[in-house]
Amino acid sequence: MSRLIPTAEMTLGPFFPREFAQGANDLAQGASGEVIEITGRVTELDGKALDNVILEIWQADAAGRFDNPAFSGWGRAATDAQGNYRFRTIRPGAAPGRAPHVNFLILYSGLMRQLQTVMFFDHAVDPVLAVVKNKDRLVARAEGQNRYRFDIRLRGGEETPFFDD
Repeated sequence: MSRLIPTAEMTLGPFFPREFAQGANDLAQGASGEVIEITGRVTELDGKALDNVILEIWQADAAGRFDNPAFSGWGRAATDAQGNYRFRTIRPGAAPGRAPHVNFLILYSGLMRQLQTVMFFDHAVDPVLAVVKNKDRLVARAEGQNRYRFDIRLRGGEETPFFDD
């Protein structure tokens, strides 16, 4: 039996021009709150870095609100050739019933669907962390004052937990 390979019509992308994400990774400009930096690396099953992965984030403001007209809470970045991305934002507050977190949407050439995950700042009480098996993969590593690292693995044994739409 031959194995079928997805065609471009069946996958996301691969048509993200480099400028698609330029200038959209700074959410902190003009926002009220503690400015933080979130960096990370996106890799494949074998640890190979993925270039031009599009990451979108959305988050609450410093008070835990998603509906603040002065803070959109949305940003976009693309990985470089080494798989690295960077966001400058503010530390989100806790929305009712949730721990402070940042939502991630991942788009990449060849994916069959967009991937969604969430980044937490610590092992707090949260309904998502309560049900996820590999909680550590959803918690960012602090790398100094106001700097957090959140690596994302798309497949394999160390895969980041992803959620349905």
